[in-house]
Amino acid sequence: KKISDVLQKSAPKPGVPADLQNLLTQHFGENRSVIEIEELKLSDSCFLPANDLTHSFSSYLKEICPKWAKLRRNHKEKKSVVMLVLCSSALRSLELIKSMTAFKGDCRVIKLFAKHIKIKEQMNMLEKGMFHIGIGTPARVKALVEQDALYLNSTKYVILDWNWRDQKLRRMMDIPEV
Repeated sequence: KKISDVLQKSAPKPGVPADLQNLLTQHFGENRSVIEIEELKLSDSCFLPANDLTHSFSSYLKEICPKWAKLRRNHKEKKSVVMLVLCSSALRSLELIKSMTAFKGDCRVIKLFAKHIKIKEQMNMLEKGMFHIGIGTPARVKALVEQDALYLNSTKYVILDWNWRDQKLRRMMDIPEV
């Protein structure tokens, strides 16, 4: 059997904190000490409830972030975002941007992916403008953080697009590069 056949028959289930903890332990387990691995553990209070797959993206965001208007008004820092959404691809990022119109209101959204957008352009946009939501791929977000173009100190929410599967039925965390 092909893995895609097995995945196609399996019902999607919402991600849980243990999934991320297991992934971190697997990834860092070989080259970290026991103490360093222990420091990687996040308490369940660090996690918001996962989308139980009955919500649209906008309604899920409204549920987990009921005070969004206040957070948005108070955000004044450049080179940072209040909410960071990580997706497996640029196309998925665009889908989520379109589907969150009911939630975002008049806040500014920046696209943080490589498809047709050079990293220098994104660095200039982050430096000159103020953005509330950043949606992009892990590789581009990592590159922007490493080049000090994106600061995460004022980020209140990091949302992982954990359950969505691409045409090969892979989730974001199933892709080795992520």
